[in-house]
Amino acid sequence: MEEKVWVMPTHIVAAAGVVLNEKDEVLMVKTYNAGWVFPGGQVEEGENLIEALKREIWEESGIEAEVGELFCIASNTAKHQGYNGVKEVPTKVMLDFVCRKTGGIIRGSDENSESGWFPREKVLSMIQAPAIIERYKAYLEYQGRPAYMAYVTKPVFELKYKTKV
Repeated sequence: MEEKVWVMPTHIVAAAGVVLNEKDEVLMVKTYNAGWVFPGGQVEEGENLIEALKREIWEESGIEAEVGELFCIASNTAKHQGYNGVKEVPTKVMLDFVCRKTGGIIRGSDENSESGWFPREKVLSMIQAPAIIERYKAYLEYQGRPAYMAYVTKPVFELKYKTKV
């Protein structure tokens, strides 16, 4: 009889922030492949969520930020074909926070072509990626209870579940 070997599941953990300045404008970065998004990215091994988010905001925009309230938890529950030598991209859990600018000078980076501050009500019309649209809507709807949503992005975007937690 063969012994069953348990394989630990693999998930990407990511953090992103809707960063507000003193005028309550939203920081957006324009990526090379997904258009305008609010800054964020993967948590690296040994890194905590808050430090990862501060690092991502700084790397992508030159802005220093204080991380505040969690407004959305999102799960991309489908694996898909990888790129740049990665065979398969695993499922992903994203945690989205409200952040405040504390310093820095806005700039682009090697990950994005430009960064800018935009009125809160204009941002939704700038975003092209359906998952980012849903996550930004969660920010606009936030009233003290974070949203939880589950979706798949490939082969096409499909929102499977959304609730308040």
